[in-house]
Amino acid sequence: MKKITTLFKKNPEDLGRVINELNPENTWVLENGIATRKFDGTSCAIFQGELFKRYDARINKKTGNYKKPIPENAIPCQEADFKSGHHPHWIACDRNNKADQYHFQAFDLLENKIDGTYELCGEKVQSNPENIIGHQLIKHGSEVLEIHDLSYEGIQEFLSQNDIEGIVFINPETEDMCKIRQSDFGLKRKEKEVLI
Repeated sequence: MKKITTLFKKNPEDLGRVINELNPENTWVLENGIATRKFDGTSCAIFQGELFKRYDARINKKTGNYKKPIPENAIPCQEADFKSGHHPHWIACDRNNKADQYHFQAFDLLENKIDGTYELCGEKVQSNPENIIGHQLIKHGSEVLEIHDLSYEGIQEFLSQNDIEGIVFINPETEDMCKIRQSDFGLKRKEKEVLI
């Protein structure tokens, strides 16, 4: 799964925010983009029935070398981005690794283990902003959203009125994707009740 661009251009004075200007590579969104819900968790994938998790091999921008060795059998998601220092990979989850226990809790509950990318969400992931009991693998693109106004203001309004992390737009012809999050507008999600 490649890192995807933000629908609108980043604010050069505050890269955590966007400005009211569409990224030129994302003009397809206005013609045939499908809006889907972006869940707040951690990226996973299923390939040929096997479970993988995301691993970001970080590059030291000064030396050009990786900060840590890339795990054996890691599958690159894209070419290394020397500007940001990111080089995302998929690495196989291991049932004997305690760090993967929640991945397998969710994987074992999944009835249809369809190849593709997923978001692991749940009680022990990212402070559980999705308020899920236990752990779940949610297939990317599985929840389609209906957004009528794709302007900067329209999307900002939609995100302010819906308690979701953000939107991932998918091009059905090319499978290109881009995203926009509440935080890109300086919005915050509602506080959730603590699950017991």
